[in-house]
Amino acid sequence: MKKTFYSELAYVMGIVILALGTAMMERANFGMSMVVAPAYLLHLKVSQTLTFFSFGMAEYMFQGVLLIAMMLLLKRFRTAYLFSFITAIFYGFTLDIMLSVMENITCNGFAARGTFYILGMIVCAVGVSLLFHTYIPLEAYEMFVKEVSAKLGMDINKFKTIYDCTSCACAVIMSFAFFGFGRFEGVKLGTVICAFINGKLIGLCSTWFDSTFEFKDGLKLRGFFEHQNQS
Repeated sequence: MKKTFYSELAYVMGIVILALGTAMMERANFGMSMVVAPAYLLHLKVSQTLTFFSFGMAEYMFQGVLLIAMMLLLKRFRTAYLFSFITAIFYGFTLDIMLSVMENITCNGFAARGTFYILGMIVCAVGVSLLFHTYIPLEAYEMFVKEVSAKLGMDINKFKTIYDCTSCACAVIMSFAFFGFGRFEGVKLGTVICAFINGKLIGLCSTWFDSTFEFKDGLKLRGFFEHQNQS
């Protein structure tokens, strides 16, 4: 018998776990996940002038731009996309809290940093997988993958890998543009490794969740959000 896992809990836990994993990877300083690397680079650049501009703020601003790009690509607007931006804001605030917590954790030495990075990458994969099991609009990254892969008729995990590699390439270009060719910021060896295995990690996590839990709705909100996704 599979255990029950409520979709709404998957949403909240997914956001918190994803923010935790991202903060762990930032603390390890082996390069950010390719998904968030562009927003991280935006944070590093803008915060040089506007010190209050946090990583979390950069996240939901960047995701807002990504949502606009997705709507132009799909040639449609749905109310659910606005809720996706609200999710991005929720994630951004949670990320800033997790980053504050991570500041109190010592992570020195190659082995410690490497371990912290690998754990962060796995934690991120768990968080994304949980978000794929909820009906509540996802943040822009996952929304983009889900909507565009469905539009193209592609397997979501394969499209996720393509998206990750594209995001990694964009982050490299941004790093050069912001900080010059002699300096890598945000994009390092860990970013490249993550780009190629993140999709598979998410797939493995999703398979485990599906074999262990039965996802059910605890609240009667699915119809509301499905309606928003059609209007």
